[in-house]
Amino acid sequence: MAVPGGLRRQPANRGLVSHCTHHHIVVFLLTFFSYSLLHASRKTFSNVKVSISSQWTPSCLNSTAPELRPYELWNSSHLFPNAEEATLFLGTLDTIFLFSYAVGLFVSGIVGDRLNLRWVLSFGMCSSALVVFSFGTLTEWLHFYNKWFYCCLWVVNGLLQSTGWPCVVAVMGNWFGKAGRGFVFGLWSACASVGNILGAFLASCVLKYGYEYAFLVTASVQFAGGVIVFFGLLTSPKEVGLPELGADEDEVNVEEDANRPLMGSDDVDDDDRNYSIQATDNDNQPKAIGFFQACCLPGVVLYSLAYACLKLVNYSFFFWLPFYLSNNFGWKEAEADQLSIWYDVGGIIGGTIQGLISDVLQKRAPVLAVSLLFAVGSLFGYSRSPNSKPINAVIMAITGFFIGGPSNMISSAISADLGRQDLVKGSSEALATVTGIVDGTGSIGAAVGQYLVSLIQENLGWMWVFYFFILMTSSTILFISPLIVREIRLLLHERRLRMLAE
Repeated sequence: MAVPGGLRRQPANRGLVSHCTHHHIVVFLLTFFSYSLLHASRKTFSNVKVSISSQWTPSCLNSTAPELRPYELWNSSHLFPNAEEATLFLGTLDTIFLFSYAVGLFVSGIVGDRLNLRWVLSFGMCSSALVVFSFGTLTEWLHFYNKWFYCCLWVVNGLLQSTGWPCVVAVMGNWFGKAGRGFVFGLWSACASVGNILGAFLASCVLKYGYEYAFLVTASVQFAGGVIVFFGLLTSPKEVGLPELGADEDEVNVEEDANRPLMGSDDVDDDDRNYSIQATDNDNQPKAIGFFQACCLPGVVLYSLAYACLKLVNYSFFFWLPFYLSNNFGWKEAEADQLSIWYDVGGIIGGTIQGLISDVLQKRAPVLAVSLLFAVGSLFGYSRSPNSKPINAVIMAITGFFIGGPSNMISSAISADLGRQDLVKGSSEALATVTGIVDGTGSIGAAVGQYLVSLIQENLGWMWVFYFFILMTSSTILFISPLIVREIRLLLHERRLRMLAE
């Protein structure tokens, strides 16, 4: 008995190896490091929160304020009467950034599908670098401290940084098809974690000279990266005369469409498959689909809601982990910055391995479900970590593996799957829009979460913060449960067909 073509497993790396050129490698590296630099500048802010809090409160009320600052200056220019109010404002800034970032993602996805992705990405990187420089360096050099000015700058920074993720995912989606997508995107999505590590490293190296130099270094590197992207990034294979993904795979007679998602969409009705969101112009150039059309694509809403819960947890570690280590265990700020790197190391390994497993299974949701179930246990364990740096680092890496891995998969490989599924008929101009919707919804959840974390910590303590994380992780599983059930059924159905064919 012959197995249907759609059920034959293709080697996950066959198309990847046979079609990989030096252009693919350059695109991979440029998009990887461009988003790494954007994340490095965000990580700088979270890594210097203790120093900023000390700088914004009177020197007579804290022992960590710089001794070189005149006492009169701090009594006339400090922003907050105590460190608790300064910490709450830092949490508010995180929330402001993420809300503006979320709004920007919805807009940037639409803009990215209509303008040159290279221009949008380069503009966002360079402009954001200037804002970060103004926020952390210029204001300190001028001794200008104003809460409303900081808020305005962070709103603008969130909008500018939102241009990054939809653009880089869309470019990667243009160059890398279904073959090995889980592994490639799992490895590539480590760019955020690498950016966190880079930001922590740069901040810890220059923090002894003042937190303003941490902002100066990361902003300068990010601006230089934006210039390199503008002159070096190729947004699609057709720019160098290579065939696009769909056309190339037709020529080599690959049986399974490379643009088809690994989301269990095999059970879509035939009537639904006749529906297409594609362009009908004479040049066969697909137009960008609308925002509401993208929301109606199968799986977009469910994964967006799930990612809102998961990104809340992931970004809470991103924004608050160094502060938690310093505040809860009394470790030095530079030591806490360096130790927090292990969470990102776990996320890098988790995203790569889980992406590879999802390629082998040709299903994403079951892999996410298993990882998130282990994430609940790791969160409970980390909340009870002893005051030991080696033990804390190990449990932190395990937690990053089970939380950062699924987060990377949803924001990259699954977003690419959603943006290139059958109903779009290979329209790459859906990629940035769908990515913006998924990541934008996730950022709204993360924005609300940052304020809640500071509020829960202040009133109930860190243990209740971890209970809150466990609740949000469980909610992530709940939202994707329909997809989990459907894809498990498909796996069992495929297994039965193979057993009959033997």
